[in-house]
Amino acid sequence: MTEASNLSGDAAGWQPIGRNERRVLGVLVEKAKTTPESYPLTLVALVAGSNQKSNRAPQMQLDDEEVTIALDHLKAVGAVREIQGSGRVNKYRHAAYEWLGVDAAGAAVMAELLLRGPQTAGELRARASRMHEFPDLDTLSGVLDRLQQAGLVQALTPPGRGQTFSHALYPPDEQKYLAQKVLAQVDDDLPVKSATAGATSHRAGADGVAELRERVELLELEVEELKRRLDRVAEV
Repeated sequence: MTEASNLSGDAAGWQPIGRNERRVLGVLVEKAKTTPESYPLTLVALVAGSNQKSNRAPQMQLDDEEVTIALDHLKAVGAVREIQGSGRVNKYRHAAYEWLGVDAAGAAVMAELLLRGPQTAGELRARASRMHEFPDLDTLSGVLDRLQQAGLVQALTPPGRGQTFSHALYPPDEQKYLAQKVLAQVDDDLPVKSATAGATSHRAGADGVAELRERVELLELEVEELKRRLDRVAEV
């Protein structure tokens, strides 16, 4: 499957994955685009890419065993493939296009979200452009819209300037924690105005918090649905 492929959401087989798996998958997609001459990656290269200081948040210190376990899980769910490289050194390549059901632009956005966590559209355009060209913000926004329709990306804050997006590959417990963290941050960031403007600001802030609380409730419902889906998978 080439990077130019544009798969439909129906072909995707993605599911929530853990923290280490998200980092490893993000590294594979990133390196395939930014350093194709050294791709597929060896285990050593994957460990280095997972722990590098640039383009990563949070910083991680994964060892060989942790990356190997993450690779085993990613292979089991169909997101990564193992091949034999030159000199009998095993190498790894992602299957993100098929697994996520995305094209090259969508893969670049997903990789950035996997590697750095929640970001605004402006941040995503600036950062993902090293992997795929996004000539303007409207182009990036169109990709985000498609990813949201596919269930791969979610908006964490209401529409408007500074709206924050994240991927939707978090397991249920992390998903709930993320929603609560965003809500708490918005509560802390509510502006303190003068006495005259304070009442208006307070009402606007309260409305925003109320809207976010509704969003958290919706996310919790989605978490419960994910749990039910995972339970059904486990029963098969």
